Amino acid sequence: MSLIDRIKTLNANYFDELIEIRHFLHAHPELSFEEKGTSDFISGKLTKYGIEHERDWGGHGIVAHIINDPTFATIALRADIDALPIHEENEVPYKSLNQGVMHACGHDVHTTSLLGASRILKELGKEAKKNFRIIFQPGEEKLPGGASILIKQGVLKKPVPTCIIGLHVYPSMEAGKVGFRKGMYMASADEIYLEVNGKGGHAAMPQNNVDTILMAATIIQNLQQVVSRKADPTIPSVLSLGKIHSEGGATNIIPDIVKIEGTFRTMDEKWRLQAHEYIKEICEHTAESMGGFCKVDIQKGYPFLINDEKITDKATLAAQNYLGNDRVEDLPIRMTSEDFAFYSQEIPACFYRLGTGNRQKGITSSVHTPTFDIDESSLRISSGLMAYIAISQ
Repeated sequence: MSLIDRIKTLNANYFDELIEIRHFLHAHPELSFEEKGTSDFISGKLTKYGIEHERDWGGHGIVAHIINDPTFATIALRADIDALPIHEENEVPYKSLNQGVMHACGHDVHTTSLLGASRILKELGKEAKKNFRIIFQPGEEKLPGGASILIKQGVLKKPVPTCIIGLHVYPSMEAGKVGFRKGMYMASADEIYLEVNGKGGHAAMPQNNVDTILMAATIIQNLQQVVSRKADPTIPSVLSLGKIHSEGGATNIIPDIVKIEGTFRTMDEKWRLQAHEYIKEICEHTAESMGGFCKVDIQKGYPFLINDEKITDKATLAAQNYLGNDRVEDLPIRMTSEDFAFYSQEIPACFYRLGTGNRQKGITSSVHTPTFDIDESSLRISSGLMAYIAISQ
């Protein structure tokens, strides 16, 4: 039996348990950095599989080790384990039991897939010709991102892995398929908080006021030049303002303060920092020119995610050999963000997509929605493929 056939057989043998694991995780979601029950469950499974592991990384994270030979290279694999503050609307047997918390981004699928891959890799032993560091990471959905914490704690040291592999559900892709992209893949993400200060008063006497509404509108308009006139057009960039509200104000009252919130995203770290300065200058100078002032708070989030070309080529070829060329697709650049990017800034990485949708069954809801779910047939390939990609590096 070939290695691929053996891995496929193991994945098939474990499929029923993978479904059970996913159902348990989905029914018991926990918010970022609160994943104690999830961690207990993962630890129990790893113990059952005979896989050594350490707990309490970054809070409730787990790092497991499969060491087959000290001379073998070490490959890292990662899954995130936290959920989102969303109330689930799906009426399924495994519906979330934790009110207002839901695995709406597929982290239950990621964790299930990695548990299955870990079991397969443990079963293969020295036949895999690699050692493996398996990372169950907390807090992907919340700044500063669990990945950044684990890296500071040394998760990529002793020894340094040759690469790291991760996957993410992709509801717009049919179950049974996967997707890859070399190079720049996902954007950095920074949060922008602006406080526009002026002098409020009666709207019928504007000469006595410093109009914060007009100031805020002018700032919003002027900020559009950050991308349209300051950015190199070859660097993907997005500046979007999604929230504006005033403290006070009415149909006939100008408020003293208006607050604006938004996001800046790009794929170049040098330009990212330059853009922060442009945002600050535009906001402050615009407000000052209109007689007020603007407080600017830019909270630096995740960096951009880059997929190493060599590692991703190997992963793509492995997927083609495992699934067939017709089930492996090229992915477009995304301006969404993911804290796996921290790993990709440290060592060669490959972050790929697992198709989980099924249009015929009506399984099409996007992540971060209360109706997100997956076609669980995707678990027939997820663990085995992840294991084979790791072995193929």
